[in-house]
Amino acid sequence: MAKSILRIDASARRSGSVSRELTDKIIARLPGAHVVTRDLAETPVPQLDEAWVGANFTPAEERSAEQRAKLAFSDALVSELQEADIVVIGLPMYNFGVPAAFKAWVDHVARAGVTFQYTETGPKGLLTGKRVIVAMASGGVEAGSEFDFATGYVRHVLGFIGITEVEFVTADRLMIDADATLKSADAQVAALSLAA
Repeated sequence: MAKSILRIDASARRSGSVSRELTDKIIARLPGAHVVTRDLAETPVPQLDEAWVGANFTPAEERSAEQRAKLAFSDALVSELQEADIVVIGLPMYNFGVPAAFKAWVDHVARAGVTFQYTETGPKGLLTGKRVIVAMASGGVEAGSEFDFATGYVRHVLGFIGITEVEFVTADRLMIDADATLKSADAQVAALSLAA
C-alpha cells in the first residue's frame, strides 16, 4: 500500500529555502506516495484566541455552530496529521527556535482528548504509529547545541501527542560553511531508510 505523507513547510521563504529543498529531496525518495501539503506561509495558521479556547474546551456534542466553525481549521489540521503515515517537516530555525507559524500549527494540533489525553499515570499521546522526518536549516546555530531550542522542542511536542519516531536531517550553520553543510545534509537524506 502506498504511504500517505503529510508535508509541512514552515519557512516564510518560498524560494531559496534550504528546508523546502531538503523536504523536496526526502519526498522524492518516496515515489508513488500520496502527499498532502500544508504550507504555513501560503495559508497562515491563526493564533489561538479566547473564542477558540472556549470552543475547544466545550464538549463536542454541546458546541454551537459558531464554536464548530471556530474549530474547523484546527480540525482540518488534526485530520491531516491523523491520516498521515509519514510527516515530513521543513523547519528553519528562527532566532534559536521554531518559526511562529510552526508554533501556531502545534497549538492547533495538540488538543486534549483529540491528540492526547490525561490519564492517572500522566499524559498519553494518541497519534501513535507515525514517523516524522524533520529537515531543519539554520544560519549559524549548530543543531543540538545549547543554543538550539528548536530540535528538542519539536521532538518533545511530537512525543507528547504520541509520535516518538522522529528523525532530523540537519543543514545547520549555513552562514559559516554552506557547501559543507549542504553536502552533509544531502548525505543524511541519502542515508534515510525510506522503503515503501
